[in-house]
Amino acid sequence: MEAHWWMPHLSVWLWVLPLSFIVVCLFFLFAYLARGPRWFYGRKGRHELGEAAREILDRRYASGEISREQYEEMRRVLAS
Repeated sequence: MEAHWWMPHLSVWLWVLPLSFIVVCLFFLFAYLARGPRWFYGRKGRHELGEAAREILDRRYASGEISREQYEEMRRVLAS
């Protein structure tokens, strides 16, 4: 058996592995550019959480679950 029988097979992997690594890196780069950093972190920013809380508060006030005083107090708390 030849001493370097693996050499022809290795030559294939010498370009397939780096090329696949570059493709994966490009995928994550485009995903980051398209979706922003929050796509990787999986959570909303502070501003978006405040907006969601305000929408819930408005909905609860509109449905009559809380009084006007409670609504105004909670709105002041959310604004700070």
